[in-house]
Amino acid sequence: MILAFRLLATLTVLWLLLSGLFKTQLIILGALSVALVVWLSAYMRVLQHRGEPIYFRFLHILAYWGWLLKQIFLSNVDVTRRVLSPNMNIKPTLRRVAATPETEIGRVIFANSITLTPGTTAINFSVEGEIVVHALHEDSLDELEGGEMAAHIRDVEPHFKTADGRVR
Repeated sequence: MILAFRLLATLTVLWLLLSGLFKTQLIILGALSVALVVWLSAYMRVLQHRGEPIYFRFLHILAYWGWLLKQIFLSNVDVTRRVLSPNMNIKPTLRRVAATPETEIGRVIFANSITLTPGTTAINFSVEGEIVVHALHEDSLDELEGGEMAAHIRDVEPHFKTADGRVR
């Protein structure tokens, strides 16, 4: 029930932010569409994935988006500098990087964030739980292995009790 309420609140705020129109007819239609999506999500049991709740810690996700936008900008500058430089300082590298976020959705966000950052592309998940990453230069992979991005994603992941009582 609490997950449905979180979804209701998130969709309502998102709809209000994206709509920007506060006419009675639109508010009624927005409320009906949000209610329908929440009901369908609860009915289809998609608010949890393999026993893990699908939500993020709200303030942490905002901080993560800000941090990720900064990283995307810095990577854009780096890739542009490398491509426009006369000596073309690139050294394409393919390497496995440990996917250290705790949840499956956290690992997916990690891989997507790697791909969103210019100069790096997440290619595949390995059986060992690593992500195969292609980078324009090996320096980018060294930064990924440093773990800053993974630490930010772990902050965003939901914390909940597992079946044995541990908090994740």
